[in-house]
Amino acid sequence: MTDTSRFRLAPTPGQEAALLGHCAHARYIWNLALEQWSMWSAGRRTSPPRFVEQARQLTEARADSDWLRAGSQTVQQQALRDFDQAVANFFTGPHRRPTWRKAGVHEGFRIVGPQARRVEKLNRRWARVLVPKVGWVKFRLSKPLTDAKSYRVARDRAGRWHVAFAVAPDPIAGPGTGAIVGIDRGVAVSAALSTGEKLHVPPQTTGERRRLDGLQRRLARSQKCSNRRTRTKAAIAKLRAREVDRRKNWVEQTTTRIAREFDVIRVEDLRIVQMTRSAKGTVDSPGKRVRQKAGLNRSILANGWGQLVRRLERKAVGRVEKIPAAYTSQTCSRCGTRDRKARESQAVFRCRSCGYTANADVNAAVNIAAGRAVNARGAAEVPVAEKREPQLPTST
Repeated sequence: MTDTSRFRLAPTPGQEAALLGHCAHARYIWNLALEQWSMWSAGRRTSPPRFVEQARQLTEARADSDWLRAGSQTVQQQALRDFDQAVANFFTGPHRRPTWRKAGVHEGFRIVGPQARRVEKLNRRWARVLVPKVGWVKFRLSKPLTDAKSYRVARDRAGRWHVAFAVAPDPIAGPGTGAIVGIDRGVAVSAALSTGEKLHVPPQTTGERRRLDGLQRRLARSQKCSNRRTRTKAAIAKLRAREVDRRKNWVEQTTTRIAREFDVIRVEDLRIVQMTRSAKGTVDSPGKRVRQKAGLNRSILANGWGQLVRRLERKAVGRVEKIPAAYTSQTCSRCGTRDRKARESQAVFRCRSCGYTANADVNAAVNIAAGRAVNARGAAEVPVAEKREPQLPTST
């Protein structure tokens, strides 16, 4: 299992132009491979070309194209390998179908092999990395350097360059006390713990929301391909990038603390990709309440549901268990009665059988911590791991 150690790059204007050239080559090769793969359909006798055959074709293309030959062969071959891995993930796991890469959106490339080890520390604050056909590029040394076998250079929509080194992280050790926690992910409460703690992703400030609304109105009035539209989109991207950075920082701090405080971490088994699909439907069968569903999708993604679990699985290796999510929010964590009317509102759960009252998200988290789900007939299932019940939150 690998992780990434990311640093902020500081390329010169000339180096930035060369980096953008590498991004264009990687994007072009990826799209060519996707075009080849898209022409294949099930039932054909011949299969689409894989990495080895495409690498041979790339050698021929570089011989015929001065533009490709001017770029790095490592960058272009790695784009083919990344596409081959994306296709394998699509057929073997819950990954989406590979899509076209667009300029201004997908700006990045990967370097592997001995070239990825050419990293030098300059002083306490700066280091540099040797990028093929670009030269030594400085980056901000915000954390200790680690030995890596590959790295990825990317530019986000706000125009910031980063280099991410692939490293094998050391897992975080648990307390060894057998402590169990359940985590219920929601929209109003980003993560509710079975201990009663409610965690929230830092939202946008009032000033940021006001400025974003103004920029979006300006974008709607601007002409396509105009300089004003380009500047407005860049300003919006900077605000979005700030929000993304805050969410990532919150996820990192939250998952590190949870991994250190609990030995067993239980979360709902949610299919976020399916949950955040658009409700537009088709021309013949249009969807209903499309705008409401789009707002829900944005809220789910803004609360970092997927990031939270992915980071927990990497930090607390082998200690994260996924519990079926069915009826966890409708079941009383004290008496086990399932009643869909017991959840009076988004925040209040009141059991009509035993009178237990608690925060609805915390109640669901306690059920998750116990490893309980309820089937369609209302019978409690066997806990996933230990049968020891977690401490119940204080009644309100």
